Amino acid sequence: MLKAAVVGATGIVGQQFLVALHNHPWIKVAALAASERSAGRAYKDALTDEKTGAFRWFCDEPAPAQMLSIPVQNAIEMDPTKVDVIFSAIESDQAKILEPKFAATTPVISTASAFRYEKDVPILIPGVNSAHAALLKEQQKARGWKGFITPDPNCTTIGMAVTLKPIFDAFGIRSVIMTSMQAMSGAGRSPGVLGLDILDNVIPYIVGEEEKVQKETQKILGGFSRGSIHPAKFLVSCTCTRVNVREGHTEAVFVSTEKSCEPADIARVMQDYNDPKVAGLPSAPKRMIVVNSDPFRPQPRLDRDAENGMATTVGRIRKDTALENGIKYMLVSHNTKMGAAKGAVLVAELLIKDGYIG
Repeated sequence: MLKAAVVGATGIVGQQFLVALHNHPWIKVAALAASERSAGRAYKDALTDEKTGAFRWFCDEPAPAQMLSIPVQNAIEMDPTKVDVIFSAIESDQAKILEPKFAATTPVISTASAFRYEKDVPILIPGVNSAHAALLKEQQKARGWKGFITPDPNCTTIGMAVTLKPIFDAFGIRSVIMTSMQAMSGAGRSPGVLGLDILDNVIPYIVGEEEKVQKETQKILGGFSRGSIHPAKFLVSCTCTRVNVREGHTEAVFVSTEKSCEPADIARVMQDYNDPKVAGLPSAPKRMIVVNSDPFRPQPRLDRDAENGMATTVGRIRKDTALENGIKYMLVSHNTKMGAAKGAVLVAELLIKDGYIG
């Protein structure tokens, strides 16, 4: 059983890590860390509001009882050599400082964007670009680390990248246009999604989101050779919005393919797509993509929990006559499961299986 630390454990994503790692067959949570404000208290006490007594637990699943008594450490002072892997759920500014310190000795799997765009850092989606993990060896050599840093993709990128992979492999891609309708939980407690801001409303701009999705999609679906990733050359354009939905990102995707194809062909390659590299991983979905023929699906409330929140659900696959070899479809992906902590745990499982951790 490998020992893990969760850094940023008191935040929303940190809590999701604890749920994802509860009773995990390969990984045991051995340490929790957060800011100096929470340090020195039991995890339960760190989550309890001192004035009101409210227990600030976000997840639908109950807080794992055995983790409530674990003392919270100051993240800056945590000894990374005491664990086998570190799950980082901290903000990017903190990640730039702390994650390299941890990675000097210990593998770090992060939900922050701080290192996503570094040339020697893969953005892994098991089952989509598992081969990019080989870049971690180059990262260790270049930086002199015993560990490494590998971040999750942006939660908006992940559902689209998963669905584009079988299309890219079978038919090639010229360009992609996407409009997202993103859940409130993707913003955490950020301004712009407070109840009175988003009720009866759509927020038409999410700072930095569109640039992240465009850059990450090309990197994830790029080729890997001679020790580096070569980004995919197709163009990506997107508009990202925030809507009054609690969890589950919905996206409208328009694809111009290199080879002509029909909606039935797209449905077939999506339904058939599975990578044997993820078979047997504890958090892996049986189906990476669920295709629904109901014209009123997918919907976040009905489809975000497909395969325990780890599958992307696709529907309304049809021709698009405004694009050359145009195809369009809708998707829903769970932004706080596959798109965050549970997706990061799946990355850890892949790296354990392939010998990068442990």
